[in-house]
Amino acid sequence: MEVHSVLGPGFLEAVYQEGLAIELKRAGIPFRREVDLPVVYKGQKLNSTYRPDFLCYESVVVELKAVKMLTPVEEAQAINYLKASGHLVALVLNFGAPPLQHKRLANMSSGQTMKKSVKSA
Repeated sequence: MEVHSVLGPGFLEAVYQEGLAIELKRAGIPFRREVDLPVVYKGQKLNSTYRPDFLCYESVVVELKAVKMLTPVEEAQAINYLKASGHLVALVLNFGAPPLQHKRLANMSSGQTMKKSVKSA
């Protein structure tokens, strides 16, 4: 929220990514940027990978957006990251809207992905 309150909407995603990296570091949150997440198909690792904006605590996928409004397309991208990598939680942060928008997605062990929406902050 600090990055959005300082910069506001209107910048490219890369600007918010740099700002968030600064805030995560200041907060002592372990993260890696644009790490390759392997895609596993029937137990076999594929050559294709996904690259989310951040992987925090080696388990939470964080995907940033700078669009007018989050749509099912952005949500589907994060869901695919979870399915392909086996990680359990993803956060989608949209810096493009006047109030910061964020969604938390959870990958259920049954193979279904459950959405838990959090309204604009």
